[in-house]
Amino acid sequence: MPPEIAHFSNVSTRVAALNTRYRHHSAISVLEHALADSDTGSVAMVSSFGADSVVLLHMVALVDSNTPVLFLDTEMLFAETLQYQRAVADHLGLGDLRVIRASRTRLAAHDPEGMLHRDNPDACCALRKTEPLAHALAPFDAWITGRKRFQSGSRAALEFFEAEEDTRIKINPLAHWAREDVTEYMINNRLPRHPLVAQGYPSIGCAPCTTPVAPGEDPRAGRWRGAAKDECGIHIVDGRIMRAPVRQAS
Repeated sequence: MPPEIAHFSNVSTRVAALNTRYRHHSAISVLEHALADSDTGSVAMVSSFGADSVVLLHMVALVDSNTPVLFLDTEMLFAETLQYQRAVADHLGLGDLRVIRASRTRLAAHDPEGMLHRDNPDACCALRKTEPLAHALAPFDAWITGRKRFQSGSRAALEFFEAEEDTRIKINPLAHWAREDVTEYMINNRLPRHPLVAQGYPSIGCAPCTTPVAPGEDPRAGRWRGAAKDECGIHIVDGRIMRAPVRQAS
């Protein structure tokens, strides 16, 4: 575990310093330093084991295979994702994989029939993703994500390090990668692909809220298709949850 944070007193100041310090570094270098720099503190990785998650998981395994990896099982994931998660964790030798699920009590109280995603997808994401992740991340000072600038408009200005309010730091080692970089890395390192990618799913979330994407569409077009929503609410920018208004049912 990195030494106690001593240089800066708040998250925003440390984020600014980290972005200056590692601005011209490669993804693997950013990751190596993030796991050792005292300004990041204790670090976990959060992974969906989605379409290209294996790239960052592979890097983490190379740098430190005992880095805590948090996997959110919303209990609405594709069966292929669950199978892929187990296969990849075994293949990479991840030593501290933690499967995170929503509270049974909370699910029984707010989504007993498992249909909340139909009427209020924001509330469903909060219940099954945001809340359990916040609880799991509470002991950590920073967390690693696989977000990239090319994925959507709201991520176009993504930096290596972000402030999540004044709570913790988000680390985005692949922020500046292009789609071609991801593909090339997977090929060069002979990494297993998520089986749904070949079926037209370049971005994979929960089964009820993810559809295939047609050629030429934005890779995230299949997420919450038809709703004014393109983020699950886990990611926070400038202290605000990046969640668009949900389309009202007719």
